[in-house]
Amino acid sequence: MGDLEPALCVRDLTVTFTTTHGLVRAVDSLGFEVRHGETLGIVGESGSGKSVTSLAVMGLHTSASVSGSIILGGRELTGLPERELNRLRGRKMAMIFQDPLSSLHPYYTVGEQIAEHHRVHFGSGRRAARERAVEALAEVGIPEPRRRVREYPHQFSGGMRQRVMIAMALSCEPELLIADEPTTALDVTVQAQILELIARIQQERGLAVIMITHDLGVVARVAHEVLVMYGGRAVERADVDTLFTAPAHPYTRGLLDSLPRFDDSDDEPLRAIPGTPPSLLTPAPGCAFAPRCPRLARASDQERSHCESELPLLDGPAGHPAACHFPAYEGIAS
Repeated sequence: MGDLEPALCVRDLTVTFTTTHGLVRAVDSLGFEVRHGETLGIVGESGSGKSVTSLAVMGLHTSASVSGSIILGGRELTGLPERELNRLRGRKMAMIFQDPLSSLHPYYTVGEQIAEHHRVHFGSGRRAARERAVEALAEVGIPEPRRRVREYPHQFSGGMRQRVMIAMALSCEPELLIADEPTTALDVTVQAQILELIARIQQERGLAVIMITHDLGVVARVAHEVLVMYGGRAVERADVDTLFTAPAHPYTRGLLDSLPRFDDSDDEPLRAIPGTPPSLLTPAPGCAFAPRCPRLARASDQERSHCESELPLLDGPAGHPAACHFPAYEGIAS
């Protein structure tokens, strides 16, 4: 990581929901930083807390209790009034979602929606805002932007709609972009185009980017650093090369082992992680991954008891902490 102050600094973030079945701690004591010009990939299974984290940063939780510190550009966001958060969303931080069709209003042209976004934050006139919408569509590679600015979301393909969402998110030149599964519904070729587009704009503007995904191929392509989440907690953090070549946490190893490989035979089954994700209603006292951990199958009774009763903290070498009592650094269990 660079020497500059981080664009975003999250410390001890905890998000809880009150349900009829009890308290759900969807994110528990999470911390990370993202610097200008760099991408943090947040990965994990469904229910690990990735999207809940992104919504907490954006201040979009309406029925959850959020605690901890979220500092964007030196300003504390936790506890800010909704009016203040509205000023920051779009202007200082922006988000693009998995399904652009449900994020765009079907009754308004894409130009009207981008222009309105710009007018709200800059107070510009209708003509100036419309010109900015045309410029924004051109910046994200949409052909004939002056014509297409008058079209409706349903007249765009999936990939083009996602480009529209990126244009809208970046039209006010925010410092932080959060992309929550932005390529999941797209085919492989369009995925690559969208990722290249985000990377190009990031390089031009020095954007800080959080890429939330379950696709490790996306992470390998765009991320500088990776945060692995499991059961609402961070279980490993490392630069992308280290994480892929020398994962320390058995959960991270399981995610990597589940990827199909070019040297696998056609009839070889994919290597899935056994078991199911942990319950966030009744969390175990020890390591949440212990019931699925392959290492415990060959561990001593004392080691097994330690893992099942003591919560591991995110700790370890500088730049590569892992929340595991017996992490495997450099491929060798400690």
